[in-house]
Amino acid sequence: MTKEQAPSAIDLNDPTPGRSNGPAFAALDLGTNNCRLLVAAPAGDGFRVLDSYSRIVRLGEGLHHTGRLSEPAMDRAIVALHACAAHLARRPVRAVRAIATEACRRAANGAEFLARVKAETGICCDIISTREEVELALESCAPLLCGDARRALLFDIGGGSTELAWVRLSPPTSAPPASVPPAGPQLIGYASLPVGVVTLAERFGPAGFTDAGFEAMVDDVTARLAAFEQVHCIRHEIRQGGVQLLGTSGTVTTLAGIALGLPRYRRPLVDGQILTHATAEQALATLRTMGREALMRHPCVGPERVEFVLPGCAVFAAIMRFWPAPRVIVADRGLREGMLLRMINADRARSDRGRAEHSRSGRAGGHAKA
Repeated sequence: MTKEQAPSAIDLNDPTPGRSNGPAFAALDLGTNNCRLLVAAPAGDGFRVLDSYSRIVRLGEGLHHTGRLSEPAMDRAIVALHACAAHLARRPVRAVRAIATEACRRAANGAEFLARVKAETGICCDIISTREEVELALESCAPLLCGDARRALLFDIGGGSTELAWVRLSPPTSAPPASVPPAGPQLIGYASLPVGVVTLAERFGPAGFTDAGFEAMVDDVTARLAAFEQVHCIRHEIRQGGVQLLGTSGTVTTLAGIALGLPRYRRPLVDGQILTHATAEQALATLRTMGREALMRHPCVGPERVEFVLPGCAVFAAIMRFWPAPRVIVADRGLREGMLLRMINADRARSDRGRAEHSRSGRAGGHAKA
């Protein structure tokens, strides 16, 4: 494994809640498997975490078979969202954004459920498009894309879907003038595959813990990658060099924790870690040979995630085999961080415009008096 770690513009390394005299912003992500909240204050080019909450709710449980969110799943999510509302009530928050993703996009009763969420918890969740989901992940992970790469393939293994983003990176040239902001990563193409850790776990069940079942999951995902490859010729780009792979999901961070041999999961050691292809393969092999009981006891997995870790590993294995880049950057960040950065940057832009208008009006008043 390389000891290199990509730089970070987001201070998420202190897992304990903090205090801040500045404005607070909050981002909530209600996904197919998890409900996550992050409260943060601006700090430098990024932000500092003040509070966080995460709970596995399995909102998309059974959705693959019925096309609807089940009553038990919705009840679990409502309990978690009540907890999020309690966290939000602890401090003044300048802006809150709450989003729902694949489970609510696909469910026939998704909009009905979110109306119930608003009525019972006061939280207003927007269902975002797959494109915005990719854009938010890219915005949060952009600081980790470094070096002299020309392209990047970002993948986000979720509960109900896996997002892919093919990205053009700015060439390493001389620094632009101070008046010209540096160009960021540009989204060339994206895709949302209808497979995630929950959907694969439900389809393959206990068979996913066998060698044959695991390879069947890998084959299923691999077949879905072909269309994206046909459009963007990513394999050719990888052979030419200059392509970075970046993975953001619980699956990828778990693999990094295994590769690092962590006795317990520690985000500062994982976020931005760069794994070689061989190290990633070894971590995959380690997880696959553990068995259910060992996975339940492992501090980087645990009983709540034991059903989902190997389906996630199958998605990861398919991507790494289909697009065999020499290394992969690990990101412990995603939609919430992207939302926070957007809100903070928009607030700064409004403040800058307000100061500029105040300055202009002051100068105009001075001339009038003269």
